[in-house]
Amino acid sequence: MTKPIDILNRDGCSSTSDICVVGGAGHVGLGFSIVLASKGKRILVLDINTEAMDSIQQGNMPFLESDAEPMLREVLASKRLLFSSNVADVATAPIIIITIGTPIDEFLNPDMKGFIKCFEEMLPYLSDEHLLILRSTVYPGMTHWLEEFFHRKGLHPRIAFCPERIVEGHAIKELQTLPQIVSGTTLEAENDAAELFSWIAPGIVRLKPMEAEFAKLFANAYRYIQFAITNQFYMMANSAGLDYCRILEGIKQDYPRLRDIPMAGYAAGPCLLKDTMQLTAFSNNLFNLGHSAMLINEGLPLYVVSQIEKKYHLHEKTVGILGMAFKADSDDPRSSLSYKLKKLLKLRAKCVLTTDPLVRGDTDLVSLEEVIEQSDILILATPHSAYRQLHIQNKPVFDIWNFFGGGSQT
Repeated sequence: MTKPIDILNRDGCSSTSDICVVGGAGHVGLGFSIVLASKGKRILVLDINTEAMDSIQQGNMPFLESDAEPMLREVLASKRLLFSSNVADVATAPIIIITIGTPIDEFLNPDMKGFIKCFEEMLPYLSDEHLLILRSTVYPGMTHWLEEFFHRKGLHPRIAFCPERIVEGHAIKELQTLPQIVSGTTLEAENDAAELFSWIAPGIVRLKPMEAEFAKLFANAYRYIQFAITNQFYMMANSAGLDYCRILEGIKQDYPRLRDIPMAGYAAGPCLLKDTMQLTAFSNNLFNLGHSAMLINEGLPLYVVSQIEKKYHLHEKTVGILGMAFKADSDDPRSSLSYKLKKLLKLRAKCVLTTDPLVRGDTDLVSLEEVIEQSDILILATPHSAYRQLHIQNKPVFDIWNFFGGGSQT
């Protein structure tokens, strides 16, 4: 048995771990668990994904995460990373980090069921001595809602909201180089959370809980709107028969006020659309800019397919989609617009083939060689580095990213 960490060591009690990370085998929780363990803390990874935890215990990351595997093996060897799928084990740690957020449902409204179920299942094993830290994105007001939820049950744990702002795939570096936003429903909770994150983050930014909730949502919605602007510009330029990439390069050259405009591309993934729609729901569907961004970004695959249809009889063609992950050099296919492209094309093309060098578990994927050999038309959906030296046999490639350098016209 080890003593709890200092900020909670008020009554001399003991604990089998310093921190429990609920959802600790996932994209948000695992990198965080590894970094904390590397700082000398005993971390309990609590997750229902036993397959992922088996992989982790063998020293293998279940998904791509830069620089993570060597550190994972180091903390495993030091016995500072523990594993469980039993919710009762939250009682063994004085600090509990929750990496379960509030997704959106089929109506683009926040889906609270998983969030509420998580705490209902934990309830019998919690006490007033626990510090609960919400780490994933939540709908505005959920931190205070959680405090009231526990008060109705006769419990008064300290509750904090400390959102992650990590670019997926770079958690190990960014956890230790980016400032951490910290908030708590009480000053005590805020201070305890700030002390925890001071072990790993170079700076602490203190906000009130609802301010912190909005800060996380604003950051992702802003990025999503940035992509929508450039994608709208792309469609306008392309419809006029112009190369948007050439225009973009021209307006950015030696002109710092426009240096942040990204290249056009498929804006997707598990966070950007979801968080924009959380803000829309909060504002009673009056976040018109967010709605417009969704229509533009989600409509881009349909625009691309319609432009291809103007040039080819798609019902006679086999189309190959290169890349099914939601972004370059990732193995994460969640909410990837590549799959929307695939659905649209299956209704129009003779055959659709898909490939990806990194995505696992998709039984429809075939080899890159097969896609290139059998396809009449290729669409670069995800610009993986592995495609940089690709030989495409002079077949037409629709590349709105201008990845291959031939311009971004469709």
